[in-house]
Amino acid sequence: MNLLSGKKILLGISGGIAAYKTPLIVRELIKQGAQVRVVITPAAKDFVTPLTLATLSKNPVLSTFTATDLDNPVWNDHVELGFWADVFLIAPATSNTLSAMAQGQCNNLLLAVYLSAKCPIFIAPAMDLDMYAHPSNQKNILTLKSYGNKILPVDEGQLASGLEGKGRMLEPQEITENIITFFNPKLSLKGRRVLITAGPTHEAIDPVRFIGNYSSGKMGFALAKVAAKLGAEVILISGPSEEKINHPSISLLNVTSADMMFKEIKKYYESVDIAIASAAVSDFKPKNYINQKIKKTQKPQFLELTPTKDILAYMGKNKKNQCLIGFALETENELENAKHKLKKKNLDGIVLNSMQDDGAGFSGATNKIKFIRNNNTVEAFPLQSKLECAHRIFEQILFL
Repeated sequence: MNLLSGKKILLGISGGIAAYKTPLIVRELIKQGAQVRVVITPAAKDFVTPLTLATLSKNPVLSTFTATDLDNPVWNDHVELGFWADVFLIAPATSNTLSAMAQGQCNNLLLAVYLSAKCPIFIAPAMDLDMYAHPSNQKNILTLKSYGNKILPVDEGQLASGLEGKGRMLEPQEITENIITFFNPKLSLKGRRVLITAGPTHEAIDPVRFIGNYSSGKMGFALAKVAAKLGAEVILISGPSEEKINHPSISLLNVTSADMMFKEIKKYYESVDIAIASAAVSDFKPKNYINQKIKKTQKPQFLELTPTKDILAYMGKNKKNQCLIGFALETENELENAKHKLKKKNLDGIVLNSMQDDGAGFSGATNKIKFIRNNNTVEAFPLQSKLECAHRIFEQILFL
């Protein structure tokens, strides 16, 4: 699904270290179907080459008012560029460029295009933490906001200086998602509540042993991150996992067993708009829990099992207005089994991943998925990171 098909994006690049990420921005925008042209400041050429950007965008990269390498100089019309674009994205926007834009300066082509543009303008700041926090810089950001520009948030983490803090430019995929959401308001989850289950469950045999599986929780945590970035209030119910998450819109509830997960789901399920059951819930548990550690000398002959609560069946049976999405990890007859589960559990969609695909399934950082809608149509995706899979899953959900 090309969510920016036919859209014309003008990318303005100023001279900061984050400019090295801009080829990835171009690639992400084009991957979503956009046409991309690039305007670059002379200082930005120290960080990224025009040749790289021209190769990826399939358009000449402009940095001066005239192209003077020919006998017949060509005027790079800043007004035409401003009229051409559906969106003007300035990334990275350095402190110097923010200041110049706020004051209406016009000493390079990028600034001239900014002053001429009639389209929506997105600005992705990037600088060291003290520069970002400086009152004069914050004043410039507020000024630019007051002009109607859309200021993207900065990320927090390690900076080029070696310091830790706020000031990093958003990652290319996150910048692209902001542009996608602008053109597709339906992709926003603002004001909606999303329930996500993640990880395995552990069904205790005795105080030191359990029945479980290899699920890491990575997929569920990735879904929670994407839902929060799209504006949702997220309830994440996770079995035992080493994954960490810290976001003001995500409430993490840690559980161990299927019974504990079911108890939490019953509390919240009725109040959510979307529920995604990505947890690998154990199908069976020991019929009898043994209070003391089983000794080797006891040599039990067999372990009697009993089914756990079918949580997804409960959710499907009690579904009202929720959009309910399940997961299926199969080892044989994958598509047939997933479609059967989709219908049997009364789901709106199901995400299929196969143990037969290299790089897919438990534990790893990547996955290869198929999204099956309740009309049995199938959208297949290549091997990609679990975070990218999460983006694709929400795109499918929001266009159901």
